[in-house]
Amino acid sequence: MERINKTVSFTAGGIILLFVVLAAALPDRLGGAIAALQDMIVGTFGWFYILSVAGFLVFVLWLPLSPYAGVKLGKDADEPEFSYPTWFAMLFSAGMGIGLLFYGVAEPVLHFANPRIGESRSVEAAREAMNIAFLHWGLHAWGIYIVVGLALAYFAYRHDLPLTIRSTLYPLLGERIHGWAGHTVDIFAIFGTLFGVATSLGLGVMQINGGLEYLGLMEVGLGNQLILIAVITAVATTSAVSGVGRGIRRLSELNMLAGVALLVFVFALGPTVFLLAAWVESVGRYLWTLPFTSLRTLPFAGAEWQASWTMFYWGWWISWAPFVGMFIARVSRGRTVREFVAGVLLAPVLLTFVWFVVFGDTAIHMELFGTGGMVEAVEDNVPTALFVMLDRLPLATLTSAIATLMVVTFFVTSADSGALVIDIIASGGDPDPPVVTRVFWAVLAGVVAAVLLVAGGLNALQTAAITTALPFSLVMILMCRSLVVGLRAERLGGVRRDRPAGAVLPDGGGPPGSALAHLPDTDWRNRLSAIVGRKEAAAAARHTGSAGVRGDVAAFLSGVVVPAFRDIAAELERHGRTAEIEANPYNATLTVLRGGEEEFSYTVRGRIHRPWTFAFPEMQGGDGWEPRAEILVRAGLQRQFDPRRFTADQVVEDFVHEYAKWMGW
Repeated sequence: MERINKTVSFTAGGIILLFVVLAAALPDRLGGAIAALQDMIVGTFGWFYILSVAGFLVFVLWLPLSPYAGVKLGKDADEPEFSYPTWFAMLFSAGMGIGLLFYGVAEPVLHFANPRIGESRSVEAAREAMNIAFLHWGLHAWGIYIVVGLALAYFAYRHDLPLTIRSTLYPLLGERIHGWAGHTVDIFAIFGTLFGVATSLGLGVMQINGGLEYLGLMEVGLGNQLILIAVITAVATTSAVSGVGRGIRRLSELNMLAGVALLVFVFALGPTVFLLAAWVESVGRYLWTLPFTSLRTLPFAGAEWQASWTMFYWGWWISWAPFVGMFIARVSRGRTVREFVAGVLLAPVLLTFVWFVVFGDTAIHMELFGTGGMVEAVEDNVPTALFVMLDRLPLATLTSAIATLMVVTFFVTSADSGALVIDIIASGGDPDPPVVTRVFWAVLAGVVAAVLLVAGGLNALQTAAITTALPFSLVMILMCRSLVVGLRAERLGGVRRDRPAGAVLPDGGGPPGSALAHLPDTDWRNRLSAIVGRKEAAAAARHTGSAGVRGDVAAFLSGVVVPAFRDIAAELERHGRTAEIEANPYNATLTVLRGGEEEFSYTVRGRIHRPWTFAFPEMQGGDGWEPRAEILVRAGLQRQFDPRRFTADQVVEDFVHEYAKWMGW
């Protein structure tokens, strides 16, 4: 228990437990209170939600064009751990979850059947349905995630602050982040994340129940849904206790591949040409109407529609922001601000649009040009929308079973990973918090999801997301300001200091939790030694797990590449060329000279990287590093390969191949 922040953990956990007890004792009153609370927040603060989320998007669109676009999320020498394809896949995995499976068919069909304006079930209603779905799942959602993820990555990896929400406000709060101001920020983050996870779990269990009913295994009902929550939460808790995270990670990767396979299946067997045309038109319509739809508050039409849709989504995304933000921060170290924003904003959004067009427009096509019945089926039971659509395609039983298993897996990984994020925040940024507290948060998320289902079902889940996101949206506004202050101070070459000149440091040396806090005196030599030691310790921690792999890379270069280069150099000299070899533990270059002038260069550069993973590093098992080598010629990077499967003869053959191409040019 020494590693947890007791103030944050006990306060947040106590308030949430009090909510659970009151909800269990007075479920009917809670349902009425939830409805009244939703009306109050939407009616009073709806404009604030709309304006703030639009502001977050404008902010992240400005960052790549700002003077700070080239700043690295890490030290200047840090390199990204993941290649672009792997990084993009991981970003999409962060956003692809229960929500896409639950709403991929249901939302477009519901908007098509009950358009905000216009005639129901018309062509114009179909266009507007996809436009609204794109609005809710597009740039705004990922703009929210970017604000949190970028701030976390910048202050944690560039300035060595703990990877927790309070650190993102250091330029504004200074040392007060270690006091009640910082505690309050982290408590808000825990509220938002836990209720956001509970919302997703509630939606997921409703869809699992619908899928099992379709397969003839279980009827839809509140009692069965509570049983499912208990069983699957127990599975997630078991994974946290037993350390089977590596298996969960593999299952998550298979889940990602299953989702892509299901997407391709529906695209290939559905109205393929129609879907291609619909995607192009829908993206164009979305971009054209984006400024208006971003600020649409519907003051003359009442707040009911806004509360059920746009407001719910903005609250849900803000609630999820600490979770997704921490994930994308942890996989983006070494990227520049421009790379981070462009990658996180564009790659997942485009793939999400593909998902909604393939599933949503396939269902609408069935309604407009097929046998119909989709609208009635979705309105009758929203969680079964996906299964009703799959039933109209071949292999319906198989695809429905796969979809149900995907929701179950997303449920387990969301509960486990969400509990880990909450535990990290509650432990002051400790990346390896105690297992017992992680179990507590995982169980609590499941209990809250069950309570919300009992109190009001889908409406209660929506209200929980909207309500808990309100205070955290204020934190995010401060986060934007803090990020600009930090970037500006770095660009000017100075460091902002909130402590007045001559102030005495607490306990003779620094903020609680810092390396200086426990020094017995204030001698500057001791303080300087502590600072340097902390930096060296942090660097050592980063490289401990990769030390053996770095040795493998160095051995490959010295034992395989350099001898091959010597053979090549000897052969070149027979043909009137000279060659120079430069080598160090992680690079080897062969330069071909003709008449004293450089003609061609060939470099093998040793690297280490992490393989694909769709969960947090703690869930990988082992150190997670693998050797990688890159071949560079004068035309640039050619390819990467695994040095463990590359021989000296292959080095020679590859050099000859690249040299021949160069001579041909």
